[in-house]
Amino acid sequence: MKFFIDTANLDEIREAASIGILDGVTTNPTLISREKGEPKEIFKAICEIVDGPVSAEAVSLDWEGMVKEGRELAKIHSNIVVKIPMTKDGLKAVKQLAEEGIRTNVTLIFSPIQALLAARAGASFVSPFVGRLDDIATEGMQLVEQIQQIFENYDITTEIIVASIRHTMHVVETALIGADIATIPFKVIEQMMKHPLTDKGIDSFLKDWEQVKNR
Repeated sequence: MKFFIDTANLDEIREAASIGILDGVTTNPTLISREKGEPKEIFKAICEIVDGPVSAEAVSLDWEGMVKEGRELAKIHSNIVVKIPMTKDGLKAVKQLAEEGIRTNVTLIFSPIQALLAARAGASFVSPFVGRLDDIATEGMQLVEQIQQIFENYDITTEIIVASIRHTMHVVETALIGADIATIPFKVIEQMMKHPLTDKGIDSFLKDWEQVKNR
């Protein structure tokens, strides 16, 4: 399973990359709005840090506008993947961009049939949002299981990016299901590395080593 980070913050991206586990980055307009600088420059800087897919979202609502934005975004760097919303116009844009060799990530997926439609239109990635489904008392990871099963049934090569991850168990469940990618907020990446027994073990070892030093 590949790890992406869900952020536009360059410091967080650099720190995640330094750990050696970062395969890509996803952004959205909300994440971009939290950072200083022009979006194009932010995307360019991210691509210089991470040698992997970097999702940059089109904000037009009509398919012609999405295609126009997608072409401009793709010019920034070869790592750019154009993020497109799951709408009828979005699917039209995905089809056109795919025909031009531009990779796309269809976002805001909340049903298995949406994921199938996006894959059929030519999406490189689909992004089911598990946390937002959990928020409305629906089992978000069940959606990922259904998409995974459908894609396996028909040998669909579109990759599944599990998005809207809220906690470490979402990451564990993603891995158990066998989805391709988890895109994870920085705070959850930090939580993934921690366990109270690890901390307790380190403290114990250090205390024992102090006794060895004092012999």
